[in-house]
Amino acid sequence: MNVPRYHRTAYAGAWLAAACGIFYSVSFVIISRSAPTLGAGLSGFFLLVGSLFSATALLGLHDRLKPTGGTYATWSLMLALAAALAATLHGGYDLANAINPPSQSSTLASEVDPRGLGAFGLAGVALAAFSFLISRDSSLPRGLAYLGYLSGTLLVVIYLGRLIILSASSPLILAPAGLEGLLVNPAWYIWLGLALRRPPHPA
Repeated sequence: MNVPRYHRTAYAGAWLAAACGIFYSVSFVIISRSAPTLGAGLSGFFLLVGSLFSATALLGLHDRLKPTGGTYATWSLMLALAAALAATLHGGYDLANAINPPSQSSTLASEVDPRGLGAFGLAGVALAAFSFLISRDSSLPRGLAYLGYLSGTLLVVIYLGRLIILSASSPLILAPAGLEGLLVNPAWYIWLGLALRRPPHPA
């Protein structure tokens, strides 16, 4: 099977993004409740690393969609890369605070990614945009688009929850975060990896 070299990197990145998403959710939803500092540090680390892998995978998806999606595929990629950069900074910020806690606690939003605007809000919009293009591309499974719509919606809900409720320990945030991070988003990236592993046209 003659798979383009970057697509090998892209589907591996998708599977690693899925793994990081699960570890992030376990750290954020479960570990942080009994060990807040450890949970914050681990979730920050996996958010930082996972965002790099997701950018790798979504660049491969852009390459696959570009012939049919045109500039809309590029627009989706730009949103996705902006979200990945914000998530990297968000994760790095949380990791730095977990390793060296600030002398005073603050409820002010992080300036690098206020309340997860990029990591969750923009990421959700980008995923919905990609899903629309997937649904119009015959080389990709339509079910991947439907799952992407669900994942994108949950990401936006998580952002709105963190924007309005503020407390990350609220069940109204933990419930969609757990569903998205433990099930929906990893399943989407695993499926994406399988789809990108196959060449777009029969050899």
